[in-house]
Amino acid sequence: MTGFTCYDDAIARAFEPFALTRPAGELRAGGELIRRRWARVLGTPATGFVGAPHLAEFEEFDAPAAATGTLPSGHWLVQSRCAPTLDARVPADARVVRVGGRVAAVRLADPLECGALRDGGVSLDTLVASGPTAVVDGWWLDHVWDLIRHLNPMLAADAVALADGRSEVPAHVQLLGAHDVHVDLAAHVEPYVLIDATAGPVLVRRGAHVQAFTRLVGPCIIGEDATVSGGRIAACSIGDRVKVNGEISSTIMIGHANKGHDGFVGHSIIGRWANLGAGTTTSNLKNSYGPVQLWTPTGLAGTGLQFLGTMVGDHVKTGIGTRLTTGCVLGAGANVFGSTMPPKVVAPFAWGEAPGWETFDLAKFLEVTQRVMARREVLLTPRMRAYLTAAYAARWSA
Repeated sequence: MTGFTCYDDAIARAFEPFALTRPAGELRAGGELIRRRWARVLGTPATGFVGAPHLAEFEEFDAPAAATGTLPSGHWLVQSRCAPTLDARVPADARVVRVGGRVAAVRLADPLECGALRDGGVSLDTLVASGPTAVVDGWWLDHVWDLIRHLNPMLAADAVALADGRSEVPAHVQLLGAHDVHVDLAAHVEPYVLIDATAGPVLVRRGAHVQAFTRLVGPCIIGEDATVSGGRIAACSIGDRVKVNGEISSTIMIGHANKGHDGFVGHSIIGRWANLGAGTTTSNLKNSYGPVQLWTPTGLAGTGLQFLGTMVGDHVKTGIGTRLTTGCVLGAGANVFGSTMPPKVVAPFAWGEAPGWETFDLAKFLEVTQRVMARREVLLTPRMRAYLTAAYAARWSA
């Protein structure tokens, strides 16, 4: 078994607010985590990742641990900022994978010390050896907002590729449109649900529960064990164990997050374990209809996107009635509440209401996190505590 390691280069390590608490391979691109996309395409499991030093103890579900020591010859090193199409397959004799003319993965000709990749400055191009090259389709993520830029075409492809044949649309579900609709046999869709496949396919995955008076608009994927309790869910990737309600469009929910009440969320990314209070609303369009700027670690950057909402980091909480401006960034662990609209960027582990932010006490944050995770029957392990503590120490200022 060859195995592969996901490599976060310096660009991936700036994908805030998510890079503080997860490697890029654990981001959801389209309907699947980037790491799982590569496992499917290469036909071999991930054995580790190389990322920022503060993620050395990262632990989450089936994610591999940070790689240490030496990667052996014959091992794949993949660029975690590239999301290959799920229907691609790399031949067993391939030594290089190219996507869009760029090197996306290399099979190591010689052993490679993980320490050589520590600062994220190594380009995979420098590791290419002679041998067969596989050319596959996919999407490059040169900026964190590219996850939104490419969301529609990724969902359209993924909804078909992830359907495993164990699906049947219940007779009581109303259908519109001509694109494919797949409802896993182990999913439950109640009467009075409308699935609109006019603009793209729809997939409801195993264990998902879609309640009455929901409208699913394709391209759309409802993830495993997710609960949709009503509203309009359009062009979204709803991750595993998510609870969602209301109006939400062109948005990625990585997993284990709550948007359980009314309030519009559009063109946004919602981190794992986030909870949006009732009435939390994002703006995804400027009054000028112009392109949106987004905060990055090097300053405000033009995205070229007319529609862009909020980047909500892992473990973020918003109070009821929170209003978020166009192109907003909420740092991981932030607890935002009050009547004042937050600024375009809120620092990680901020607590309170602008402009008088306090810092969320670490012990209190871990106590709340343990309580939140227990509601999903997930244990906050010592390794999780260690990596969250390291992230707290590495937090950036707004």
